[in-house]
Amino acid sequence: MRKEFIEKIYAGWLAKIIGIRLGAPIEGWTYEKIKNIFGELTSYPVDYHEFAADDDSNGPLFFLKALEDGRDGFDLKAQDVAEALLNYAPFEHGFFWWGGYGISTEHTAYLNLRNGIPAPESGSIEQNGTTIAEQIGGQIFIDTWGLVTPGNPDLAARYAKEAASVTHGGNGIYGGIFIAVCISYAFVEKDIKKIIEKGLSYIPADCEYTRVVRDVMKYYESNPKNWRECFEFIYENYGYDKYPGNCHIIPNIAVMILALLYGEGDFSDTLNICNMCGWDTDCNVGNVATIMGVRNGLEGIDYDKWRKPINDFLACSSVVGSLNIMDIPYGASYIAKLAYAVAGEEVPEPWKTIFEERIDSCHFEYPGSTHAIRVRTEGLSADARKERECMVSNSEEYAHTGTRSLKFMAKPMEPGENVYVYRKTYYKPEDFHDSRYDPSFSPLIYPGQTIHGSALLPPYDVSALVSLYVRDAHSGQIFRSEKAALKAGEWKELEFKVPAMEGVLLDEMGFCFHIEGQHTQRFDFVGFIDDLYADGSPEYGLCLDREEEEVWTGVHREVSQFTKLKGLMYLEDGQLNLSCSDFAEAYTGRHDWKDYAAKFYLTPVTGEYHMVNVRVQGAIRSYAAGLLPDGKFAILKNDNGYQVVAETEFVWETQKEYEISVSVKGNQIKAEVDGGCCLEYTDEDRIYEQGSVGVSMQNGSHCRYRKIEIMNI
Repeated sequence: MRKEFIEKIYAGWLAKIIGIRLGAPIEGWTYEKIKNIFGELTSYPVDYHEFAADDDSNGPLFFLKALEDGRDGFDLKAQDVAEALLNYAPFEHGFFWWGGYGISTEHTAYLNLRNGIPAPESGSIEQNGTTIAEQIGGQIFIDTWGLVTPGNPDLAARYAKEAASVTHGGNGIYGGIFIAVCISYAFVEKDIKKIIEKGLSYIPADCEYTRVVRDVMKYYESNPKNWRECFEFIYENYGYDKYPGNCHIIPNIAVMILALLYGEGDFSDTLNICNMCGWDTDCNVGNVATIMGVRNGLEGIDYDKWRKPINDFLACSSVVGSLNIMDIPYGASYIAKLAYAVAGEEVPEPWKTIFEERIDSCHFEYPGSTHAIRVRTEGLSADARKERECMVSNSEEYAHTGTRSLKFMAKPMEPGENVYVYRKTYYKPEDFHDSRYDPSFSPLIYPGQTIHGSALLPPYDVSALVSLYVRDAHSGQIFRSEKAALKAGEWKELEFKVPAMEGVLLDEMGFCFHIEGQHTQRFDFVGFIDDLYADGSPEYGLCLDREEEEVWTGVHREVSQFTKLKGLMYLEDGQLNLSCSDFAEAYTGRHDWKDYAAKFYLTPVTGEYHMVNVRVQGAIRSYAAGLLPDGKFAILKNDNGYQVVAETEFVWETQKEYEISVSVKGNQIKAEVDGGCCLEYTDEDRIYEQGSVGVSMQNGSHCRYRKIEIMNI
């Protein structure tokens, strides 16, 4: 695999997010409505504060985890992708459109899987009928199967067929294959027509999907100048009125081919034409953008117009809250790491170190990348200026490791003031423009962990001290390391072990620059940062009386720090309440915690199943310990269904608080209740080596949770 493919993977994934954001505000609009309101739409129609989660990015990223989690390794099968869907999608909320069984294709397939119908039957025409099976989802969630197989269209086609068949059939599968192949082939071919032909070569020549693609290509050959005339041809012959269902794949692939051809290789023109055509704009522009992002590379994507408003940030809405706060370089690195593994090749440096040791770090090695870093200022007197101009940019002037770093500027500044350069590690409803696809989050940083980062001041700047810091969202309090002096032109490596604490929610981590100088000075303050990341084990207490309800909309309400799979979850009398009619689960903490001990304080209210979870990797992958019927205390493993793996007698009762402690180290799980009644289990099959913590119950139970403590072991 060529080393330059790593950057092209980033370009493709970044372009996907650009396309989604461009099309999302006008999703479902007609060409006439777009034209009447905007005239000619050539940029983002909405200036989002932060763009919330979207199904078009949720699906591609989390379905790809089937390669990592699946039972078949890189010999991917449809059921591996099906289990990724079951594992990472919340039950009937967030992630994608839950329009009802027989209405939403993905919802229909999800419920089929939940009720024991395996993939690929879950998405087939035989099971769901042609209308449901041939909606657009077969191609809109498929991009990453092309990105993870750069220059290998054979494998892209095979992966895409397995993935699309989980939820779709017929033309729905053909669309997935076509898009994945086009993306994979765009790594090695720039000719748009050849890319389209390569995609067509993997699907039946006589299918409806191929017919519409060839008809649009034929029209373009005879009328290559006016895309609007081509759209009129599509509208009359392949419009929505010709196909059943909510969002059929055929009309949408027609306008995608139109855009690819009439865009004539220009990234912006291709996206804008596709967006102007209307219909399923975020899906169509997202797919087209991925192809063009790979084909044209980063240099073909206008930075100020398309990249700067995104600032490398991506929100998701899976059940794994710490994966819902993501920067685009992380997603690209995850895909690239898998691509090398699939190809059976070793990752070159510096990417090998980044991928293996600090994939979630802010390393800035992708050209133009910012990792969603922000800058804010703090005046230390009442008459300090309230408004400052702050900016960030990727730079090759200096680098602590690799070849790039992040340059920042804040102006005008005065001596004695502070400049914070940071990554947001938690988001609240007020941070977002809307509640698109119901995101919820768990923090990225916790007490007890260690923050690392490097800072530099250029020779032309004023002097300053620097410290690393975290901020508690609940109190606004800032916790800093000792101040360190900076020498002009020299990198300063910093390290800060966040103290063990209870009742906090850390929503920022980064650098605080303490500016020195003469009182009368005002100046532009410029600096550089590199290699910002956190590691180590957490040491903290999650006190539920400090948490709060987060109100997004009337029907989208969350409890801070938690992501919910299913059930009724609310705060009352300083405790987290969770109840269900069938089952309920909620999770908190980071997805990559390995060896740790967790202590839960819980009170059963009703029912007979009251559990706590460790090494949670999603809805169908975790370990649990809990109080079960007939006076039992047990350890369970959730492998697409809970199974008791160890149990003992323990007489328990409702309305009484219990303390359940669980430790996980390697493949050893130990659990005890109220300081006694111990159980141990050694897992020898499909070990869950890392994961967050959670709470769960079954069969109509209701439980209250007062506190969760996490400790290093």
